[in-house]
Amino acid sequence: MTPDTPSTRLATRLVFFVAGFAVSCWAPLVPYAKDRLAVDERTLGFLLLCLGIGSLLAMFFTGSLSSRFGTRPVILVSGLGLCITVPFLALSSSPFTLGVTLLFFGAALGSLDVAVNIHAVEVERGAGQPLMSGFHAQYSLGGVVGAMFITLLLSAGASPFACVAIASALVLAVMWVASPRLLRTRTADGEPHFALPKGVVLVMAILAAIMFLAEGTMLDWSALLITGNGLVAVEQGGIGFVLFSIAMTVMRFGGDALTARIGDLPTMVWGGLVAIGGFVVLLVAPVAAIAMLGFVLVGLGAANIVPVLFRRAGSQTVMPPGLAIAAVTT
Repeated sequence: MTPDTPSTRLATRLVFFVAGFAVSCWAPLVPYAKDRLAVDERTLGFLLLCLGIGSLLAMFFTGSLSSRFGTRPVILVSGLGLCITVPFLALSSSPFTLGVTLLFFGAALGSLDVAVNIHAVEVERGAGQPLMSGFHAQYSLGGVVGAMFITLLLSAGASPFACVAIASALVLAVMWVASPRLLRTRTADGEPHFALPKGVVLVMAILAAIMFLAEGTMLDWSALLITGNGLVAVEQGGIGFVLFSIAMTVMRFGGDALTARIGDLPTMVWGGLVAIGGFVVLLVAPVAAIAMLGFVLVGLGAANIVPVLFRRAGSQTVMPPGLAIAAVTT
C-alpha cells in the first residue's frame, strides 16, 4: 500500500482519535474510583502509577514488535486491548483489581501510542509535507470528545459502568473502520529490531518524558485538583481536562503552520514557558474560573512540543526512525 493516500491518512487520524478518546474517558472517573474504593490520595497515587508502568513496559517492546511485524497488527491488538480493559475501570471493586486493570489499560495505550506514531511517520514521509501536528490534533480531539462524553453522561445520572461500556463499543467501531486502511509494512532486511537511544534521540526522549509527565498529571489529577479544593462538584470534575484538551486541540491544528513559520526550537521553548505558567496558575487559583485559565494555558503551551519531537525523531539519522520513535515515546 502507498504510504500516503486519503485512506491511510484517515486511518491514522482515526487511530490517534481512539487513543485520545480512550485515555480521556478515565480522567472523569478518577474521583469515582477513589470514593468507591475508599482509598486515600497516597494509595490512589500508587494505583495511578500502575497505568504509567503498564505504558512504559509496553512501549519498551512495541518498537521491536512494530519493526518485526509491522504497525498494523500492533495497532489492532492494542485497540482490542482497550476495548476489553475500559469497562473494568468502572467494575474494579478493590485496589488490587483496579491496579491490575490500570496496568493492562496502560499497556494497551502505550503500545497504541508507539505504533500509531511510527505509522504516522511513514505516512508523513510519503506525503513529503508536515502532517504530525495535525495527526496529534486528532488525539487531542479524541481527548475532548471522550472527556465531554463521560462528563455529560455522569452529569445526566448515568453510572460509571454504563459510560465506559458505551465508550468501549465506540472504540471498537472506530478501530473496525480504520483496520483495512492501515499500512502493511515491516522493517527492511538488515535493519535492527531494537536499539538503545543515543545522541540526539536520547535528548528528545528526555524532553518527551517531561511532556508526557505533564500530560499525565492533567489526566490523573485534573479532576482532583478542582474537586478536592471545592472549586467544582465531583460531577463536573472532568471540565478542567476538557478545557485542557480543547486548548491543545486548537493549537495542534495550527501546529504544522506554526513550526514552519517560527521553527521547531522556538515552538518548544515558548510552548514550555506557557505550560509552566499554566501549572502555576492552576496550583494557586482561588476560584474555579482562574483554575480553568490554568488548564487552558497548559494545553496551549504543551500542544506542539511532542509532535515536533516525533517529527524530528522520524527524520534523524542516528538510528532507525521506528526505533527512535519508540525510544522517544518510552
